[in-house]
Amino acid sequence: MLVEWASKIIKYKKPIVVAFLVIAFVSVFAQFTVSVNYNMVDYLPEDAPSTKAIEIMDHEFSGSVPNTRVMIHDVTIQEALVFKEKLEAIEGVSDVIWLDDAMDIKTPLEMADEEALESYYKNNNALFSFSIAEGDEVAVTDAIYELIGENNAMSGEALNTATSQKMAGTESMYAAALLVPIIILILVISTTSWAEPVFFLTAIGVSILINMGTNMFLGEVSFVTQSVAPILQLAVSLDYAIFLLHSFQDYRKQTSNPEEAMQLAMKKSFPAVTASAATTFFGFTALTLMQFEIGSDLGVNLVKGILLSFISVMVFLPALTLMFFKWIDKTQHKPLLPSFNKIGSTVIKARMFSLLIVFILILPAFLAQSRTDFTYGIGDQPESTRAGSDFVKIQEQFGGYTPIVLLVPKGDVAKEEELVQELEKIDHVTSVLSYVNTVDAAIPPEYLDESITKQFYSENYSRIILQTDTKSEGEEAFSVIKEVQSAAGRFYGEDFHSLGESVTLYDIKNTVQKDNTLVNLLTVVSIALVLLVTFKSISMPVVLLLTIQSAVWMNLSVPYFTDSSLVYVGYLLISTIQLAATVDYAILLTEDYEKNRRKMNSKEAIRKTLNEKIFSIGISASILSSVGFILWVTSSNPIVTSIGLLLGRGALLAFVMVVFFLPALLLVFDKWIEKTTWKANFYKGK
Repeated sequence: MLVEWASKIIKYKKPIVVAFLVIAFVSVFAQFTVSVNYNMVDYLPEDAPSTKAIEIMDHEFSGSVPNTRVMIHDVTIQEALVFKEKLEAIEGVSDVIWLDDAMDIKTPLEMADEEALESYYKNNNALFSFSIAEGDEVAVTDAIYELIGENNAMSGEALNTATSQKMAGTESMYAAALLVPIIILILVISTTSWAEPVFFLTAIGVSILINMGTNMFLGEVSFVTQSVAPILQLAVSLDYAIFLLHSFQDYRKQTSNPEEAMQLAMKKSFPAVTASAATTFFGFTALTLMQFEIGSDLGVNLVKGILLSFISVMVFLPALTLMFFKWIDKTQHKPLLPSFNKIGSTVIKARMFSLLIVFILILPAFLAQSRTDFTYGIGDQPESTRAGSDFVKIQEQFGGYTPIVLLVPKGDVAKEEELVQELEKIDHVTSVLSYVNTVDAAIPPEYLDESITKQFYSENYSRIILQTDTKSEGEEAFSVIKEVQSAAGRFYGEDFHSLGESVTLYDIKNTVQKDNTLVNLLTVVSIALVLLVTFKSISMPVVLLLTIQSAVWMNLSVPYFTDSSLVYVGYLLISTIQLAATVDYAILLTEDYEKNRRKMNSKEAIRKTLNEKIFSIGISASILSSVGFILWVTSSNPIVTSIGLLLGRGALLAFVMVVFFLPALLLVFDKWIEKTTWKANFYKGK
């Protein structure tokens, strides 16, 4: 069946090449119909508390939670009020809150509550908080910058989103501009033809374009998927193309007929490429089951990308190669790197040292990787940017600021007043805005004009806005949320809702931590099953997974030992991505070792395997590592940079573990592996 399939591809090579190129060309334009979502709230499960709260507030109130702050230098109270009107006039800005909303500004400032006053007006600087509508962040923040000029400052979640949107396209182009030449250089020095890298990159490039184009059926993708998926697909599937084309070149030395050589190469490559693609495919499939749907979104794209890369390599690349294989012949060059025929002996001599080092490190790494200081949001922009420097200026004058909104049932004014009094006593709560303390609890709302009451009351709910001086996340911020929710619970049971950036991040924390165990377990189990089928062995999956999983734990433990924080989404994704993407190195080495082990003893088999395969493994690891480090260097998004750094470092660690630790395990447990492998047929001589 495989031979028949290969012969059909060879027979219809021209239509196949044309069809793939046409689909790729259409996909280039189709990808522009796909929108990119930068709002992490949208990826929370529908039953998450903050998701429900947002839906209720959108239905009940016209405004939303303040997500932006603007600081104006050196203004009087009257000048600040004029500026507030200008802010309110900008389309897309709503619910501008300032001092006049918190107290009667006709009262002398000396008599006002100092803490409440300094939340809005301090050292002649006025601080306004307001909401920018989702989807309008770029246009509205540009308009505000035009209004406030260079001397004043703006910060907040909406500005961070706008900045990320502006930089995403530029950063992707920058990453591609750096990555493609590096990959070409790696491929050139690893082949004996100047044209071969073009074939590799064309085959995978076409599959990437088709993958991005078919996202039009999804409608939108997350900013993580947009930034990471294309180049990650390139890095993990380029091996398939390399393996097929190298097999083709080997068979061309045995037969003068290029079509026969390709047919033999496809037959030989299919099992190896299928096993490699299957481990990656099922590893990424685990991501699709995440409740926090950024992981699911990325997983769907990577699974689709691996499948398309596999089809491209097994259908498009053979057809393309047979049409233009003369280019490979005409551009032959001598090998540019020396041979590595001594590495095997070195690894065998160091085997006990390798085992000792890893077994000493593995337990601390396992414990440390889950005790890192985690963050859960996009975070603030670097100080080198206008957004980052503005944030620092506002922070220096007014401290931290994170609003929380409570929605409680409307009707019981006395209960609402008691709740507000309790909320005002909570540490880090700098002010509370509600009807009962801003207007007057004694005045029935129905006696007042709707313009006065609408920001506090809807048909069913009363809205209370708290201002806190914490960061948007962390122990302090999450502790305040717990206290606020606890206070509301004492008065209203479960019949209340809370929302705001910090509340969303608190929900993200709870959601992704639940995802961690499930996703990691499914990844390990699915890859173990593929390895079980591939090697027909009970012990081989254990040996291979121990090798790669140890590299994952070591990689994820680095932030703990260096006392640096790590974005949890990056931690969660890389746990799966590193395992799924680098287990191929272990498969490549172990498959060759098994073949050699049937002809020679274990030491000779390891020596021969390493001497022959370290080059291929090194090329794969260097490409994946380059992808990671370039993402880390070029992206300003903390989630993408964390994935990049972890991926770059993880690929190098996996390479070291496969080259030193895996051979040591294969040598030490040789007899156990033989006994637990079906039809092992290992060589019995010395």
